[in-house]
Amino acid sequence: MTNTHTAKISRNVILLIIVAALGYFVDIYDLLIFSILRKESLLAIGVPADQILSKGLYIQNMQMFGLLIGGILWGVIGDKFGRIKVLFGSIMLYSAANFANGFVTDVETYAIIRLIAGIGLAGELGAGITLVSESMSKENRGYGTSLVAIIGLFGAVAAAQAARFGWQKAYFIGGGLGVLLLLLRIGTFESGLYKQVKNSTISKGNILMLFNNGKRFWKYLCCILIGMPLWFVVGILITLSPEFGKALGAPTPLSAGTGIMYTYIGISIGGIFAGLLAQFTRSRKLTMLIFLLVSVISVVCYLRATGITQNQFVWLCLFMGTCVGYWATFVTIASEQFGTNLRATVTTTVPNFVRGALIPISFSFLFFVKQFNPLTPKGPKQPEAMINSGYIMMAILTFIALFALSQLKESFGKDLDYVEE
Repeated sequence: MTNTHTAKISRNVILLIIVAALGYFVDIYDLLIFSILRKESLLAIGVPADQILSKGLYIQNMQMFGLLIGGILWGVIGDKFGRIKVLFGSIMLYSAANFANGFVTDVETYAIIRLIAGIGLAGELGAGITLVSESMSKENRGYGTSLVAIIGLFGAVAAAQAARFGWQKAYFIGGGLGVLLLLLRIGTFESGLYKQVKNSTISKGNILMLFNNGKRFWKYLCCILIGMPLWFVVGILITLSPEFGKALGAPTPLSAGTGIMYTYIGISIGGIFAGLLAQFTRSRKLTMLIFLLVSVISVVCYLRATGITQNQFVWLCLFMGTCVGYWATFVTIASEQFGTNLRATVTTTVPNFVRGALIPISFSFLFFVKQFNPLTPKGPKQPEAMINSGYIMMAILTFIALFALSQLKESFGKDLDYVEE
């Protein structure tokens, strides 16, 4: 292989990492924009203040349901027709949805559009991580996938800043970013490993293969379960920080937008540490174990922060975000567990099923809140109801994640040039 050819491959890989990272940046922006604008946008379209929590969770769950649908759709497309097609198709869909979101005037329309946006959002991370994993050496791909996630997670910072322009303009900005990204994607190349199986007769993107083999299904399920504590932190503890702030006796209301921004800055910092730790220890499982355990400590600190101030809230969000900064490692583990003909399906569905798991997680959380104290139209009478429910849910989800992690094989340095039969 000539030096010129090697340099060309290196440039192509760098371009691919940049494009995948920017795609995830816009993906995170659009994924979290509703959480940031939940209260402001719902009040603007006439939702009564005492229904903000219930209507907000309804719309959020619709978006998460869209992620479940989209995860399957784009995963199958990625394995059957190529990873690049997912990168283009998904961003076109959610960019259009975000433009439409700026014009909503009622809850039902809002929910339907967030469902469509969720379907579109589901394709970005899985396709990007799959492409990068298959295009880099087995020793260094952890650096590439971590870089995609680290840059992408700053989309949360951009979303928090865009929210200052008002909820409608923030949605329009999200749509505009998607259009710009489409132009950047011209010239990206398909994975070499996928090209090898593209024209073969082997079954590709057959999601039933994940369910018709007990061992393969168990491995797939465990890949999903190890990521659930992270999304509980973001989707419940931070998204509902205004309500948690009241429960903790905060002297001034806590802002979900501020919380999400600093949590995702923390997740980016944690992603750097997780990536380096995995490379140093040559073990993704050990890295996941450490981060799962320290994330419990961070959540306990948050739920014990009686009289929490704005400054304390910011630092706690940074701390919690850093401690759950294993997102890139978690997705890379999923990508490395399966063959080329199912890799995009797995890598796309797993993170979206984790996000979609917020639906049963939120229902379970509200169930525990009601058990501790029945909800009134304005929320639970006793603040301990939310705090105790937070402890219980984090304990349950972490226990499940640790057990699932113990069932997976170490995947660091694994050769990905194989198929599932």
